[in-house]
Amino acid sequence: MMDWTLSGAILIGGLIVSMGIGLPVALGFFLINVIGVFLFMGGYRGIDQMIANATVAVSTYSLAPVPLFLVMGSLFFHSRLARRVLDAIDVMIGRLPARLSFLTVTSGTVFAALSGSSLANTGMLGSLMVPEMVKRGYKKHMAMGPILGSGGLAVIIPPSTLAVLFGSLAQIDIGGLLVAGLLPGLVLAVLYCILIYVQAKWDPEAAPSYDYIPLPMAERVSIFSRDILPMVVIVMAVVGSILTGFATPTESGALGIVAVAVLALFFRALDMKGVVAAVTDAARVTGMTFLLITASSTFAQLLAFSGASSGMVGWATSLEMGPTQMLLMMALILLVLGMFMDQVSMMLITLPIFVPIAVNLQFDMIWWGLIMLLMLEVSFTTPPFGLLLFVMHGVAPSGTTLPEVARAALPYILCVFLLIALVMLFPPLATFVPSLM
Repeated sequence: MMDWTLSGAILIGGLIVSMGIGLPVALGFFLINVIGVFLFMGGYRGIDQMIANATVAVSTYSLAPVPLFLVMGSLFFHSRLARRVLDAIDVMIGRLPARLSFLTVTSGTVFAALSGSSLANTGMLGSLMVPEMVKRGYKKHMAMGPILGSGGLAVIIPPSTLAVLFGSLAQIDIGGLLVAGLLPGLVLAVLYCILIYVQAKWDPEAAPSYDYIPLPMAERVSIFSRDILPMVVIVMAVVGSILTGFATPTESGALGIVAVAVLALFFRALDMKGVVAAVTDAARVTGMTFLLITASSTFAQLLAFSGASSGMVGWATSLEMGPTQMLLMMALILLVLGMFMDQVSMMLITLPIFVPIAVNLQFDMIWWGLIMLLMLEVSFTTPPFGLLLFVMHGVAPSGTTLPEVARAALPYILCVFLLIALVMLFPPLATFVPSLM
């Protein structure tokens, strides 16, 4: 039998080379799978097994929440509900230094709980907030940084499609992993607000103040009740149904779609064009994701069948490294990979190796999964290929360079690292809410 180091080098090295030459990720997986099948699984008989693996991989019930959460978020963005929520939160904040930056973080937190998609969150906030911030004279880092930071909150604040996918691939309780991000997500939003406050104090010219006429309290209460409270109820219904066991993540996703659609119809904020756009966007992302899962299912089996997985696990556990050091090593690997590839590809490559190591080290899998998700959130904004950097660059003021966008994101990345340290030092931050289920 081939040595595990050679088989691992063929499979993983071949995949990296295929991506390096510009081959689409899914096609790269399929190419290496065909080569691996002939090397390790008996040729044409292995092809039949590869096809069977693909069918099983995408027909699992645990993946059903992915398209549902995507449709829910797309309906929210393609209707005019997002604009209503943003305007209402603007009224609630009132007179505050750097108020538009605070508005971005607050709105981004709410949007994260309604969209489940970091890319959609960042694109929506960027298109809505950047023009207003530029008009008000905000410096670029005060305009772009909060959008990049709060856009990434959708990775951990439920309902997160990435958390559903991670839980399904790693065979972690999806409901527990979803609600585990709730408390850390709110802590991260608070850290962002503290950062904005410090930046505004350090450089008042970065976020110039402007005249604001406060509304009477009665009118503010009315706006809150009309435009924000219904969204809070939807979030509580989606997350609360999972937390209480009233509904599975799949059922809560369906509940969220119905709730957002009914609310949009009530406010006459939804038309057939918006419905078609929402379903089309969700179908496009779901199709891409499921194609990658199809391609990677055989790859994971090849790693196991060739002995590469067990060899890597044995090698990793034989190192004179404690559990914390091993966890930091996993985080470092994700940080480096995040500079060159998207989050789904990172999970598909690393989880077949990381999960057995985490189980062997007896980590709490929900706690471990949340830390990995936070590292995936960081990878959204790491240059040179962080996806959110490109989304932000597309809506940034004319003349903005990609390095400027990356510098604006850096303090918010440090906030995520601080949160990871807090979760490692105080595991109940991640495990308390799931323990209530």
